[in-house]
Amino acid sequence: MSYVDGFLLPVPKKNLKSYRKMAAVGKKLWMKYGALAYMECVGDDLNPKYGLPFPKVVKPKPGETVVFSFIVYKSKAHRNQVNAKVMKDPSMKSMPTEMPFDMQRMCFGGFKAIVEA
Repeated sequence: MSYVDGFLLPVPKKNLKSYRKMAAVGKKLWMKYGALAYMECVGDDLNPKYGLPFPKVVKPKPGETVVFSFIVYKSKAHRNQVNAKVMKDPSMKSMPTEMPFDMQRMCFGGFKAIVEA
């Protein structure tokens, strides 16, 4: 079964362009070192009629939206190997020093897949 790193974060709408640019660089790096899939998604339908909506978890401020993203790996060990290579890649130095979102409000976790297609 696969292993997934998942992220949920508030991003100011005015920063979506720079976030997308940063995410595109991230995708190239993670895929280069073996990630199986890399997905970045911006909120579109965030007020479901049931369950706990993502905005209640992330608590976006006015002018922010919610981004949900994930990276898929073969296993947790594979994730650790890929991430180690990504962090050593010289192009990581070109990543912005100031992120286009508040890192302190980002939700993150590693997940073992229990059902997959």
